[in-house]
This record gives sequence, C-alpha cells and structure tokens, in this order.
Amino acid sequence: MTADAPATPWPAHDPATWRHVPATSTPVDQGRVEELMKAEWERFAATTPGSAEHNVRASKSLPLGVTSSFQHWDPYPISVASARGAWLTDVDGRQLLDLSMGFGAMLVGHLNPTMVAKVTEALEKTGTLFVTPSPTATEVAERFQQRFGLDRLRFTNSGTEATMYAVRTARAVTGRKAIVKIEGGYHGGYDALSVSVKPAVAEAGPEEAPIPVTPFDVEAGTVHVVPYNDLARLQAILAEHKDEIAAVVMEPVLENISIVLPDAGYLAGVRAACDETGVLLVFDEVKTGLTAGYAGASQRLGVTPDLVTLAKSIGGGLPLAAFGGKAEVMAAVTDGRMAHFGTYNGNPLVMAAAAAVDEVCTVEALAAAEEVNVGAMAKLDALITQYELPAHTVGFGVKGAVTWATAPVRNYRDYKRTDFGVAELSWLWGVNRGILTPPGLDEQWLVSLAHTPADMDLLVGEFAELAEALRA
Repeated sequence: MTADAPATPWPAHDPATWRHVPATSTPVDQGRVEELMKAEWERFAATTPGSAEHNVRASKSLPLGVTSSFQHWDPYPISVASARGAWLTDVDGRQLLDLSMGFGAMLVGHLNPTMVAKVTEALEKTGTLFVTPSPTATEVAERFQQRFGLDRLRFTNSGTEATMYAVRTARAVTGRKAIVKIEGGYHGGYDALSVSVKPAVAEAGPEEAPIPVTPFDVEAGTVHVVPYNDLARLQAILAEHKDEIAAVVMEPVLENISIVLPDAGYLAGVRAACDETGVLLVFDEVKTGLTAGYAGASQRLGVTPDLVTLAKSIGGGLPLAAFGGKAEVMAAVTDGRMAHFGTYNGNPLVMAAAAAVDEVCTVEALAAAEEVNVGAMAKLDALITQYELPAHTVGFGVKGAVTWATAPVRNYRDYKRTDFGVAELSWLWGVNRGILTPPGLDEQWLVSLAHTPADMDLLVGEFAELAEALRA
C-alpha cells in the first residue's frame, strides 16, 4: 500500500502506507470557498431541523448537548437515531453513509450479526459482570496474545485508561517519571498525555524545538515534546534527559490530525534511540489497531514497542481497551510494582464482542476492506489531478483522508499550515450530501467491513461535485 508522486523533494513515507502528492496544482479562489461555505451552512440548517431541536433539548441536561465534547460543532451536530451496517439514520430521517465509524470502533460495521449474536448469548446465558476471573477473558487474552504478538496483556475500558496504565507501567519498570510525547498527538484524557494536544502555535515555541503547552486544568509532571518525523530532536532530548525519562509515548501513525505518516526508517530510528538510552517505547494503537491490518500498526510497520495500547477497533462498539507487551515489562503488573484495577475490566459482555471481532476480522476480510479504500483513494487522486486541486490523499490500512496541502503533512506544524477553510467546506459538502466524516481538517474516513465499493463511489461522487464547484 504505497503511492507517491515521482521525484518528490521531501522524505519518502513508510512503504506500508499510502500517500500521493500531485507534482503541480493551482490555488483555489478563497472568495469562492467562502461563497460555497455560506450556501452549504444554509443548506445544513434547512435540512436538519430535527437535529437543531434535539440539540436545544439535550443542552438542558448535557453541556453543549453532547456526551463527549468532540461530538459538538457549531451551530449544532447531527443527532443519530439508529445505525446498521455502514449507514446511519438521523433524527430527521435522513440516511447518511457513516465514514467516521467511531474513529475505528465500528470496524466490523454497526450491528454486525456475529457480534450481535455473541453479545446476545452473553446477555442471555453467561452474564454481564462477575468481578472474578473467567474463561471468557482468558480466551480473548489468548486470541489477542497470538494476533498482536504480546507476551502479556491486561484489559481496561477505554483508551485513556490503557495509555495511563502503560505510562504507569513504564515508570514502575524504569524508576523514572518523565515522558516524551509527539507535538499534536492525542492519547486520551490522562494528565501526563494532555500536553501539547493541538497547541496554539504562538505558545508552542520554535518548530524544531517545541515548548510543552499544558492546559491550566492539567497536572502533567515532566513532559518533553518533540516533532513527529524529527529523529534528531528526539535523540537530543533522550541524550540530555535519559536518566529521568521513562518512556516515549506515540502513535506510530498520527491519526489525531487527519493522517500523518512516518518517514521511511523513522520508527526504526525511534526504536534504536530508545534502546540506546534505556527508555521504553510505547505505541498508542487506540486508533490504528485492527484498522491498520490484521495484527496492528507495529507489526505492519515492522517496529516492536515495549508496550502497546489498544481500543476502539477491538471492541466492536462496546467499551474495551487493553495494554500489553513484553513479559519483562508487564512483570511490573505481576509483582505489584504497578497496581492495575478496574471493576469492569474484561467483563463477559465486552469479551463476547471482542471474540466476535477477532473472528470476523480475518486477514482476508481486512485486506478486502483495504482494497476498497485504496480504490477510492485512486479515484480521488484522479479528480485531484484533473481539477489541479491543492490537495493530496493519505491512507493507512482501511483509513484514508484528503489533505488540503500541496506538500505532505509530516508533523503538527505542517498540519497547522494546511487550508482549514476548504477542508471545512469539503467536510460540510459531504455532510449535506449524506456522507458523514469527522468534522473539519480532521476529516478522515474509515472503510469498515460493511462498506462496499458502491458506498465509496458516493464519497468520490460528492468530491467530484465539490471539485467542479470550486473551479466554476
């Protein structure tokens, strides 16, 4: 899965990933973008009165009218009444192709029959919570152990919990407290990882040597921030502070700022730098996981971390996460140096869902979904070239994105230089034509096992309409 324009002046991306940047492009007329944006917001308001009404009601009990702040956008978000397969039905009765799919949590599709059957069996015959050891948890742990190449693992209930316990494990093993994270990276709500998550550039210091930006409500401890794809800066930080750093925590492929790919050899260099300084490497695969392929991003990219965190795609839509890795590292849980607790950890209901996901997500099934994704990106590439749009496609596994920039986004500062205005228009244009992706420049689609080539042709079709409108 690799694509790129010939003779590019930037470093090559990892060959296990997709990126195609056209050699030439023509700027879009910003006045035209504003004109289209105004018309699209008027169309949104006219076609979603039920969502508007529901948001008013919900805001009286839920801050912003949502259960998680990322769900909100101005003036109000789409409210969904039901879902099946690859499709949503909103409170206005409109059918929307779901290309957000819970950021990967719905990889097997909404109400996947195998998952529904196994969860129903657990509800009717097994139980929902024992708070004791159970063969259901052991069996899923053995499945994950084999699939992801983990010596030992523990279940949690969310990605935030998994990354928090991974950091605590690293601290217990190394006897150090500080961590290194990537500027712009998101790892859930744990304080130590809430530093420099989409910081204001004016507050973040030099591009080559970012300054940690910590929200007022966060008590983070010592956190060093480095740019993604800058091995030299990471090496310098590790050399200077190796006696205090417990771990480097990073997504192997950044998926909080659309999709940002590793340069060829970058992750191997990170692994070597950690080994040289005795620092543990933690891969946050909450968003990659099975969406990257059968055994996750680390195995696909050929770099083995000391610890990995998993969530979203492994649970089929139920709240499930895990952290695990090398036996000598997870020994800190066994011997009590890092105490790990959780009433709902590995409960029979989510274990049934996990077993269903493992059963359904075969090598063949995931490869077929990825083939659908690659086919869609190739068609989008053709449109970008035809209309000379200042944009390019990026993909990893079953995820893809159109990035509105004429050069690759290789780090957070590149992301901040992309065209947010046309990116928002592209997202809203899709929403108004029955295609739902995450809002704004984070626009990123996911081809689930339920999506078909015909479904993805709907995305291609509405993008073609947008391209024509931009050039009108």
